[in-house]
Amino acid sequence: MSGEIPEISGDVIAISDPGERDRQSHLKGDRIVIAFGNLVAWAFPILMLAIVSQVILRKAGFNQAWLDDAQWWIYGFAMVTGFAYAITTNSHVRVDIFHANYSPARKARIECFGLGWLLLPFLIMMTDVLFHYAWSSVLAREGSDSPNGLHGLYILKASLPLLFGLAILATVSILMRHLVQLAPVRLWTLLVAMLPGAIFAAERTIYYVLWWGVRLTNAGIKPKRISKEPIFEWTTWMGAAVVLTLILLGWLMARRKGAEE
Repeated sequence: MSGEIPEISGDVIAISDPGERDRQSHLKGDRIVIAFGNLVAWAFPILMLAIVSQVILRKAGFNQAWLDDAQWWIYGFAMVTGFAYAITTNSHVRVDIFHANYSPARKARIECFGLGWLLLPFLIMMTDVLFHYAWSSVLAREGSDSPNGLHGLYILKASLPLLFGLAILATVSILMRHLVQLAPVRLWTLLVAMLPGAIFAAERTIYYVLWWGVRLTNAGIKPKRISKEPIFEWTTWMGAAVVLTLILLGWLMARRKGAEE
């Protein structure tokens, strides 16, 4: 026995740590998601300790409602964070009986469609919905149903749109990694790859800009009446026009640059 510690290869690390797999291809957004996920992963030992403590205390006749709440808080926060982490590391459950045998280019096209046209619109929609959900909870200072529970439930709910924003970052980053196998990653090619999500994001942005514009310029109008103004019937078309204009301009600029070269 020489007493020397054998060197651990990068392949072994990649197997044991999904965040290190294909690290050389990771973008900055990927590393942010992985770093945050690794940090939040330490919540699971705390969750285990909370569960064991509550079981022991309950058996001893000293039930602690705040420990029950803490378990749900920790589990909820960690699992939603894990959603973004799984997107980045491709460690979510998937059935790829056919996908595994496809060529890299075909895989990239399928991934771009699934991520940009299916997943991303859902994440943007959920972020928008959860923002209102969280804001209502914050205004009400929502707490636990139990008098002895944790009474800052609104803090947990306020984190939900932020964590879904993290999932959006994860989706866009991995989408760019797949897109580079098909075409140069430019703003217009990225917008095409995530067209439904881009249009929805543009529509929501225009909607809120108009909403606050009407709110600030018409002091007497009730908030519930603002969205019924005629201009809000056109926000979807406005969002589509903005995105399609950016795509067209980007394509024309790329074509002109290619002709000059």
